[in-house]
Amino acid sequence: MYQIREVFQAKPGKAKDLVKMFKQAAPHLEQIQGIKKVNVLTDIVSTYWTVVVEMETDNIGDFFSNLRSATMSDEIKEIMKDYMSCVEGGKREIFVIE
Repeated sequence: MYQIREVFQAKPGKAKDLVKMFKQAAPHLEQIQGIKKVNVLTDIVSTYWTVVVEMETDNIGDFFSNLRSATMSDEIKEIMKDYMSCVEGGKREIFVIE
């Protein structure tokens, strides 16, 4: 099992907009085969305006294949249409759940 953490650095004042988008997208992501337990997190002592989306998967290859095709869905495109106007940068972390 793998834990994937998408860590975003939001632009000042835009974290709440990014959180709203990810919370709306979460149910759609959880319907994708291989994606489980989508959580949206915000910082309380980290770098300001940090937003994290955590997901679990059993198969990392299937995760990337299915995520790529899911982001092409009309529902997710509509939800995330202004996403880049909220983001300054970010990174992906992948952990093995022991």
